[in-house]
Amino acid sequence: MKPGAQIEYILRSLPESPGVYQYFNSEGVIIYVGKAKNLKKRVCSYFGKEHDSYKTQQLVKNIADIKYIVVKSEQDAFLLENNLIKQYQPHYNILLKDGKSYPSICITKEPFPRIFKTRNIIKGMGEFYGPYSFATTVDIVLDLIHQLYPIRTCRFALTEESIASKKHRVCLKYHIGNCCGICEGLIPKSEYDKFIDAARKIIKGDAEEISLLMLKEMQRLSEQLRFEEAQQVKEQYLLVEKFRSKTVISGSNVRDVDVFGYDEQDKNVYISMLRIHNGSIVQGQTIEYKKQLDEPKEQMLAYGIAELREQLGEASNEVLVPFMPEWSSDSLHFSSPSSGDRKKLLDLAMQNVKQYRLDRLKQSDRLNPDQRAMRILSSLQKALGIEEMPLWIDCFDNSNIQGTDAVAGCVVFKKAKPSKKDYKRFKIKTVHGANDYASMREIVFRRYSDLLNENAGLPNLIIADGGIGQIRAIREAVEQQLGLHIPIAGLVKDDKHKTSTLLFGEPPLEIGMKATDELFIFLTSIQDEVHRFAINYHKQKRSQSQTKSELDSIKGIGEKSKTALLRHFGSIKHIKEAKIEELSRLVGNNRASIIYEYFNGQISR
Repeated sequence: MKPGAQIEYILRSLPESPGVYQYFNSEGVIIYVGKAKNLKKRVCSYFGKEHDSYKTQQLVKNIADIKYIVVKSEQDAFLLENNLIKQYQPHYNILLKDGKSYPSICITKEPFPRIFKTRNIIKGMGEFYGPYSFATTVDIVLDLIHQLYPIRTCRFALTEESIASKKHRVCLKYHIGNCCGICEGLIPKSEYDKFIDAARKIIKGDAEEISLLMLKEMQRLSEQLRFEEAQQVKEQYLLVEKFRSKTVISGSNVRDVDVFGYDEQDKNVYISMLRIHNGSIVQGQTIEYKKQLDEPKEQMLAYGIAELREQLGEASNEVLVPFMPEWSSDSLHFSSPSSGDRKKLLDLAMQNVKQYRLDRLKQSDRLNPDQRAMRILSSLQKALGIEEMPLWIDCFDNSNIQGTDAVAGCVVFKKAKPSKKDYKRFKIKTVHGANDYASMREIVFRRYSDLLNENAGLPNLIIADGGIGQIRAIREAVEQQLGLHIPIAGLVKDDKHKTSTLLFGEPPLEIGMKATDELFIFLTSIQDEVHRFAINYHKQKRSQSQTKSELDSIKGIGEKSKTALLRHFGSIKHIKEAKIEELSRLVGNNRASIIYEYFNGQISR
């Protein structure tokens, strides 16, 4: 099913990151929530094809808008999906799940409790945690618990009396080290209850407390020189830390808090909010402002916090922010954490707001490609401090191998796009040997002499694929020989042959740019294009010179015969040494006689 224009723009700008997506109908109601390892691939899979399922067809038909929340891992996506489904109960989640219930974790109400996964909630059976939106989530938690604590998995009706009467026998689980043997009373009930209490904390998301207790125990055992026991505790500690590192959402001990991310570009300001309730993300929203004056970011963040808390409702008194807003309130507590779980949540909010900005930028560029071009060229004009916007850019590059087959290329960009019909190739005519600077002077002089003679206009900016020497060679041709005044810049590559620096001015100085800047990426594309164009022309000329040989001087020997001879003998030297019978087998008696007589001096050359 082909999406509409608005959905198409959203699909193109989706990130290839883990996250949760939300589908809205035309009335702004959430109709489906889904999780994804790769948001772009998963969401795009709903569109562009006909689905066999009628329910899925109806879902796609009713999608009017798409929103998403980027998270750190698949595990976070599973948990967040579950939170949002419970929060909003979207219509199509019920239909598309085919009525299957989500799994939960049960701690039984028994003298010696068991812990297991179940889809059946039976009142009075025990404590139930969940439900979880994906069975893998439950498996990860249970695997950790059973690795840390030898809790029984059998279904014996264990009581202190039945254990005392020796009614039960240990099973294979005990012999392989996965059970404590409580059925035979091999450990006291108080120790088994400690296992259950620790497991309960992990299920509730309080793994940090378990981790700290283990760390203290490990240090205590080390101080007592009980190194083998300390090593066992260390292995358990590392398991808990690995579990906690997998997820920001489930591993956090932050219960109720609003988290804000902030980003801006030019006069556009983007503010994102994540709402955490009982340690889980339950809401996410991003808004956009346009600065009217030059409002400080502290003021803009305050506007955004007020707006989003009004939209989503005021809940928590704790607010995490990347910097302090212009806000005076006794009821709210603002903080900018630098470490721990709160910092992880703040990083997640910042990741979401930056992704939103990039998506908006991509959508804007697709709606109006010229807008992107003008933005880049305006940035370049500002960076160089030149009078005219560089709507026409020429970039030059030389190519030769130790001075042989020396050529050069000029690529032309107009309105930030390659104008391939205006590209020019040059064969170096006046320079002998490897002299890049002299070659550059020659081709630049020829290029602009031709443009002046044709009255075809001149570029607003010239760029050299090279450093200070190339810039000055161009300046000599442009200013001293032709009397023209055109801004000249240079693009320098690093030792890995990657664009690294933009030079401009006299003397040429570095223009600071980040490798992620839109302008830097544009300039890199120009340098890559001129290098490709020049090197391809050089390869072509070199290939032509290499295929020329003494055979070209022999009348009556065509390309087909020449190719066959070179392919068979490998060189002119071997052809000269060949017997006439060998030549005849390849090109026939007549041509063989001509070639043999030519190389053996029996005809005039």
